[in-house]
Amino acid sequence: MPSSGANAQWQRRSLASVWHPCTQMQRAAQVPPLPIARAQGPWLYDQEGRRYFDAISSWWVNLFGHADPAIAAAIKQQLDELPHVMLAGCTHAPAIELAERLSALTGGELGHAFYASDGASAVEIALKMSVHYWRNHGQPDKRRFVCLRQSYHGETLGALSVTDVPIFRQAYAPLLQDVLWAASPDARQAPAGPEGQAAAEVAAEAAAADLHALLAQHHREVAAVIVEPLVQCAAGMAMHHPHYLRRARSLCDQFGVHLIADEIAVGCGRTGRFLASEHAGIWPDFLCLSKGITGGFLPLSLVLCRDEVYRAFLSEDVAWGFLHSHSYTGNALACRAALAVLDRFAQADVLTRNDIEAERLDAALAPLMRHPVVEHPRRCGMIWAFDVRADAVGSRFAETFHHIGRRHELLIRPIGRTVYLMPPYLLDEALSRWLAQALTATLTETLHHRDADRAHPPAFA
Repeated sequence: MPSSGANAQWQRRSLASVWHPCTQMQRAAQVPPLPIARAQGPWLYDQEGRRYFDAISSWWVNLFGHADPAIAAAIKQQLDELPHVMLAGCTHAPAIELAERLSALTGGELGHAFYASDGASAVEIALKMSVHYWRNHGQPDKRRFVCLRQSYHGETLGALSVTDVPIFRQAYAPLLQDVLWAASPDARQAPAGPEGQAAAEVAAEAAAADLHALLAQHHREVAAVIVEPLVQCAAGMAMHHPHYLRRARSLCDQFGVHLIADEIAVGCGRTGRFLASEHAGIWPDFLCLSKGITGGFLPLSLVLCRDEVYRAFLSEDVAWGFLHSHSYTGNALACRAALAVLDRFAQADVLTRNDIEAERLDAALAPLMRHPVVEHPRRCGMIWAFDVRADAVGSRFAETFHHIGRRHELLIRPIGRTVYLMPPYLLDEALSRWLAQALTATLTETLHHRDADRAHPPAFA
């Protein structure tokens, strides 16, 4: 067992050498990073042996928990055969097989996977493909994008241009493209009247009407509409009705623009189907995947597109082809990990089991969802969220909740005043009861601290 000061030692070394993402480093000394030594299943263990339930799947990537034996074994086998080879002028079985199997999951509607490393890169690729497609079709003026209020698509320049997170946009505004903003279909914004699914559909139709008006005016200059199907995650798990996706697909067809589905966070079973677009019975022109596709083992992202898009780039002219690459495109280890993830879905009936376990966690969380400070309790597949009333939180609610959560063996990061769970697909009845109790205890203790240190901004969102 490490000495009692092991955590503090690693924290000091990290703060002296590592620049942490989404963190105000001035505040990081007050909420120091957890020095994780090992992980197994849903649990993380620090340098002093304490455990933490990974309630957010380490930013939504560890679908089957940490150190999953089957995925690890697949990577080890691939490591002995072919760790990597460039995908320009070469190819390999894992990249081919993964592209084939993902296309099959769309019934062949989408295919020709273009590989990258991370979610923002996948978004960049889809944006570039769309604009380049229109140029190849003799419509170079179609180079603007329609994105939704509350959207998040990444923090590279193109992805950030279609992201509606003010703190990021304001910092880099001079570098960003001029885009068009459409209303969010967030069900919480439904007018007073109907409840539940009816209210969500009303909100979806209102947002679709706004999109219709925008495209009617600007479609000649618009290349694509980009959406996060069903859940705008970084907006505080803003959920919407599938009706919006059906209307968006129809409007894109009507006005001759592409539809890009950013399924980076919501794909790979998070919403109850393998792909969130399936809930609406539609397919986009471009579909972006990342995060959970390798089960949290290795970085990988990809874009699937319609065959019509792929054919638009075929020519003897090199400049007509799609011009994008990076050295680790289609890394064999990452593709093999993704194939092991698909094997797990195919062999273990993951989605059916998730439905059962989600209902158990619903039952365990029911008393908490009736807490007087809780509003807008909601779930989509394996994503749970609720908002804490604005008058019940201090300016550092997210930071305080995260820090107190550690004391209750939880790794959890609220978004503003939204508390959410996106756990690994490893729940059972006992773990659901424990998770509900730990979450309730964390909220109770956090409310006692809501007036603490209001003068400082959060260390992270």
